[in-house]
Amino acid sequence: MNDVQMKQTLHAPDIEPKIRHRSIMKAFDELNSGEFMELTNDHDPKPLYYVFLIEREGQFTWEYREQGPDLWRIVIRKNYFNITLF
Repeated sequence: MNDVQMKQTLHAPDIEPKIRHRSIMKAFDELNSGEFMELTNDHDPKPLYYVFLIEREGQFTWEYREQGPDLWRIVIRKNYFNITLF
């Protein structure tokens, strides 16, 4: 995952706190299958990871690229979906 093109790059502290998680989820939802976004933050966004687990189960991969102490950098990939038609 070293040479991936980021479709979105977000720095969480730049987003108003009351809409932060919603804005990040919206950016993720706008990705096409197989695309990546980068999220940076001034602390570990582990609570957001749990939101992804609950609200987007099986739809993403989450990889830490940098883990503090001043900056956390995460690459989030939107997984491909297998669609079965009946």
